[in-house]
Amino acid sequence: MRRLRWLSGLILIIIILGILIFYPLPSMLEWQSAFLKHSFYVLFFCGVFCLWRILRGPTAADRAVAIDILGILILGFCAILGIPTGREWYIDIGIAWALQSFISTLALAKYLEGRGLEE
Repeated sequence: MRRLRWLSGLILIIIILGILIFYPLPSMLEWQSAFLKHSFYVLFFCGVFCLWRILRGPTAADRAVAIDILGILILGFCAILGIPTGREWYIDIGIAWALQSFISTLALAKYLEGRGLEE
């Protein structure tokens, strides 16, 4: 039963990725240059790989690194949205996300070492 759920979820993700690749959303990608469009896809696929590592990571440290990289990718998404639109608050959201990701990675590393947060 579990394998059936995983297989159905994987098929759904592949279908969604296929739709996004072959029929991109015009409202989202209409204003972007070709470079920004391709960088958006690269970041998206890197995010999928990070989610895969979060789900399948053999150790908690691997999962923590994948979560940290996912935070950096979200910063990249915010930059890609902020550059062509000219809205500075996308960059502000990305900076806040990066700071929160860094602090949570430090806290998780201390927890995995077995030390308390006050040390």
